[in-house]
Amino acid sequence: MLIADRIIRMKTVLARTGLSRSTIYRKIAEGTFPPRIKISVNGAGWRESDINRWVANPVAWRPKSEFDFDD
Repeated sequence: MLIADRIIRMKTVLARTGLSRSTIYRKIAEGTFPPRIKISVNGAGWRESDINRWVANPVAWRPKSEFDFDD
């Protein structure tokens, strides 16, 4: 069963992770935090599932590859 993945904005990501805005952008650049996805001309957000995976295990987080399967 597929469940639609919500797109969440920066304010929600800040609250869920406890990170600062600058730390989030630094971690994105380092590849240790989920990248933002473009949702409109001036808007971007994150897939809620990506943020949930990061919160569950920030040290082991890595981008999902095409070979990863959901449990």
